[in-house]
Amino acid sequence: MFNHRLKAARKAKKLTQEQLAGKLQTTKGTISNYENGHSTPSNEMLVLLSKILDVTTDYLLGVTDNPNPVDYKLAGISDDDYNNLSTYQKEVINFFLTRENLFFKNQPENLLDALEQFEVYYEVWKKQRENKK
Repeated sequence: MFNHRLKAARKAKKLTQEQLAGKLQTTKGTISNYENGHSTPSNEMLVLLSKILDVTTDYLLGVTDNPNPVDYKLAGISDDDYNNLSTYQKEVINFFLTRENLFFKNQPENLLDALEQFEVYYEVWKKQRENKK
């Protein structure tokens, strides 16, 4: 799992293996070996990878499906609850938790309680973005 998540996180940051290697002061071959499952990084390298790729070490190791270091507990969501969400529901929750300029009137104690309403809002927002293109 680590090798697939590393590659996906690298591509999400639009980095080549060579660029990532440069940031880590290692070789492209080392990154290739990680991504192909031929070797695994040291704990120190794992921490550096997570910082550069802006994901958690837990995500890279497969402990959680949450790639972003968003604190779901502050939003009333446990790791188990988050891991039980569908990919789409995770996308919706991530959207709302990463918006600094979004405020709620009568904010629910637990975001999962309002997930259905958030999904409606999220779909409207996506359509508006598509229409602007």
